[in-house]
This record gives sequence, C-alpha cells and structure tokens, in this order.
Amino acid sequence: MSFENYFPLWNDLNTAQKKLISDNLITRNVKKGTIIHNGKLDCTGLLLVKSGQLRTYILSDEGREITLYRLFDMDMCLLSASCIIRSIQFEVTIEAEKDTDLWIIPAEIYKGIMKESAPVANYTNELMATRFSDVMWLIEQIMWKSLDKRVASFLLEETSIEGTNELKITHETIANHLGSHREVITRMLRYFQGEGLVKLSRGKITILDPKRLETLQRS
Repeated sequence: MSFENYFPLWNDLNTAQKKLISDNLITRNVKKGTIIHNGKLDCTGLLLVKSGQLRTYILSDEGREITLYRLFDMDMCLLSASCIIRSIQFEVTIEAEKDTDLWIIPAEIYKGIMKESAPVANYTNELMATRFSDVMWLIEQIMWKSLDKRVASFLLEETSIEGTNELKITHETIANHLGSHREVITRMLRYFQGEGLVKLSRGKITILDPKRLETLQRS
C-alpha cells in the first residue's frame, strides 16, 4: 500500500497540503541497529512505519538504557519531531530493532500543516497523549513491580511479537529494554531456569512454561 493508505489524516487534508507532503516526503529503508533519531537536537520529523519495528528509548548519564515504547507497522512517532511543540523536548533515541521501511514527514512541513488544520492539530495532541500514557505506564512498572514480574512480562511480550517461544535475544538486550544491568538480568533468568520457566542457551531463551510466567507477572 502507498503512504496515503497508511497516513490516517490523509482524507482530512486539502489538495495543497497533500501536495506539500507528497513533494517533501522522505522514504527510508533502514537496517536493524540503525539509529534513526538521536536526542532533542536531532529534529528528524514525524515517522510513519510501513513495515518493521522501531524502539524508542532514553539513555542515562551512566549509559544505561530503558525502552519507552516500540513502534510497529502503521505506527507513528511524534517524539522524533518534538521540536514542533516548543513546550515539549524529549531526549530520546529511536533505533531500528528489525529491518524497517518507513516514511518521514519533515518537521517544518508537518508543523506548518498542523497550524492550518484542526484535524491534524487534534490528532497530534491525541498522539502525544498516547505516548505520554505509555511513559506513565512504564514509570508505574518501574516503581511498583518487582524485576521478576517485569522480566516475565517482557519475555511474554517478546513471544507475542516474534510468534515463537524460542527467543533469539541476549541478556544485555533485555537489560537495555528494562533499564537494568546485564548481571542482574542473568541472575533472574538463571532463577527462572531453575524454576523450569525457561531454558537458556547462547544467544537464545526458550520459554518452557508461559502459563506460569503469566501467573508470575500478574501476582
């Protein structure tokens, strides 16, 4: 499908606005591991994922990462163009978790249309509210849920995303997602293995008992 089929506001735009976007639209094909957006000084533009998977995360002064949210097919990201909203500045990094095809609407183009179009402005506010809710949910998880529950939730989320119980993922990657240390995650996974929940091998984690993981994350 073309950009018009993916962009939810296309039919709300007038002819001139559609032409402006079409003339300035950037198409990118990025490989897994590519950094697409890096910090608040990098005003990339509004991202729309055609296919693939992106990860939005923040980085501490000590170099620790934590995932804020992920983007999948047809998802949009406004934090990569946060410069269009003066009162909101996010120091986030966006990385391709898989090979990804995406479109980018340059920030200035989107900002100009947002000023002219009430539907675009309203949608932008809704999108920001959704991402804010994602971040608040993450804060609640960090503050109120123990690490074993968070690891269990992450493993179950990964099996849902990948469609398999055999996850090709490193302990370091899980630590980066959860804002923890690799050594801590390794100890937790070894505990899970001792309890018969998972099987660990080099670069792979096999989920053996998803029902008990579900019980653990809810307890």
